[in-house]
Amino acid sequence: MNYPYKKEFQKELVEWFKREKRDLPWRRTRDPYKIWVSEVMLQQTRVNAVIPYFNRFVEKFPTPEIFAYAPEEDILKMWEGLGYYSRVRNLQAGVREVVETYGGTVPDNRADISKLKGVGPYTAGAVLSIAYGKPEHAVDGNVMRVLSRVLHIYDDIALPKTKKIFEEAVTELIDPNNASSFNQGLMELGALICTPTSPKCLLCPVREYCRAFEAGDASDLPVKTKKTKMKHLYYKAYIAVDEQGRFLLEKRGEQGLLANLWQFPLIDRQENEQPLEMFAQQYDVEVTQNKGEIIHFKHVFSHLTWHIEAELLHVKSNNEEQFFTPQQIAVLPMPVPMLKIWQELNA
Repeated sequence: MNYPYKKEFQKELVEWFKREKRDLPWRRTRDPYKIWVSEVMLQQTRVNAVIPYFNRFVEKFPTPEIFAYAPEEDILKMWEGLGYYSRVRNLQAGVREVVETYGGTVPDNRADISKLKGVGPYTAGAVLSIAYGKPEHAVDGNVMRVLSRVLHIYDDIALPKTKKIFEEAVTELIDPNNASSFNQGLMELGALICTPTSPKCLLCPVREYCRAFEAGDASDLPVKTKKTKMKHLYYKAYIAVDEQGRFLLEKRGEQGLLANLWQFPLIDRQENEQPLEMFAQQYDVEVTQNKGEIIHFKHVFSHLTWHIEAELLHVKSNNEEQFFTPQQIAVLPMPVPMLKIWQELNA
């Protein structure tokens, strides 16, 4: 890599980060376990949304030992609303490995930490550099965007092989004496200044060393091909209340999307011309009154969109086990679409 401003870039980036960094709770600790938790939470989730979750999580599970053997329903409840629930399942499995194999201490080298469940190259580098000060690359979308502009890299960042280019770039550029501030500085720069659209180049602390700024094409970078086409699913959600004021809920399967979370029954509107009849038959209930629609909305996952119409029903049923009181529902982990319905119901 031919980049003559390495020292200047390091100095300006590190100094800017130390001076301008946001005060975030995971930046007040060097505990590798807590930094690991924060990095997993921050995947696919905005910083401001993560803050209260992080604070509650580390208060309830302050050590690897406590978290490693916590009941899954407890950890899903603490994660409720963050989405991508496989993240927290993998995190618990990885932390359990730390407790059982490494005596509760997160490994301080890439070879060992990368063996842990759910720890990819980015998470490994983030924990190693932030918690242990190791000069290891931690390349995510923010970092690729920043360096594609600084180094004028036109390779498509949607291709997995391109990440290697940026990992090698960070390895060469990183300040070995300030690895934590350097890596966090790249992330912070991408979050606050070098944004996806309308980058704030005039406020950038390293613009003098940015080839895209010099060329005037920062807004054209990074190059990224479009994602997979979105799939749309259309559901009726039936909020069925029995004569005791309890609600019909079911637990999703152990595999796949939203595994082991609780939901109101969903009937595919495209596959069933009479979804209400299908619901009554499938759940063995007698519908005594249909109160009509209470809310309709769409919920977007990464490559999937749910279109939900929720109806409130009064029913009779002989199956007591599938009905829950509001107090019982309050402690069950539910995905965001179900929480939205529940909140509308209780508004």
